[in-house]
Amino acid sequence: MPLRAALAALLVLLAAGAQAAPRAPKPAAEADPSPALLRRIAALALRQVDFGAVSLLPVRFAGSRIAGPIAEGGGVIYCVSGRMYGRTFGKPERPRVALRYDNDRLTVLDDDEVCTGHRTRPFPELDALGNKP
Repeated sequence: MPLRAALAALLVLLAAGAQAAPRAPKPAAEADPSPALLRRIAALALRQVDFGAVSLLPVRFAGSRIAGPIAEGGGVIYCVSGRMYGRTFGKPERPRVALRYDNDRLTVLDDDEVCTGHRTRPFPELDALGNKP
């Protein structure tokens, strides 16, 4: 009997501890980039060769995603990816670019490995801007 009581008390303590675990804070609304900055990011991404800037065939975008803001080295990094159709027949290309935003200036980073493991969200600004006739 004492063993059962000890197990029951342990289970109650474990259940209470699991319920009292701290929750991850939601990202602040001010951390999201402004619509104007999102348009600038989309325009800079579309000027990259990987995103079809130099293409004889017309391309279209679907399912574009953006990750960030990611704080690093005094600046903020945004990662843009998408599915680009048109240059290859049937199978979409998956271009990716990492951009640094520092002092109201956007620059392209050579290393897009910084983007690995970060949560992305839909980026309709790139789809809309890239699919304009």
